[in-house]
Amino acid sequence: MEVFSKKGTDDTPSVTLDKDNGVFEFSGRSLPEDVQDFYGPVLEWIEEYGKQANDHTDVIFKLEYFNTASSKMLLDVLLKFEEINDNVGNVVVKWHYHEDEEDMKEAGEEYQDIVSVPFEYVVY
Repeated sequence: MEVFSKKGTDDTPSVTLDKDNGVFEFSGRSLPEDVQDFYGPVLEWIEEYGKQANDHTDVIFKLEYFNTASSKMLLDVLLKFEEINDNVGNVVVKWHYHEDEEDMKEAGEEYQDIVSVPFEYVVY
């Protein structure tokens, strides 16, 4: 499966989805002008990955900020990984947040309440 990689900009996060190396990471800021255009290919890749997922999947979020439109798409991403967790198991979300950013921690906790995937919180 080919690596999915998008380099971040001021308005879009960096995304790396690499099955072979077990790297699934979202980092930076997410406020793309067209969230469907940005996240559509991400969701498609995760859907394909789910058909032959690794035995263990760590999904890393190192987001500094995301807007309301992005929050819905991030939930869709998490729901895809929830499906994989239900079918294969061993999906863990590693939610990174800056120690001064309680809002970002709370966002992770809200997602954790919605999806049935284990979360780990990493303070930096």
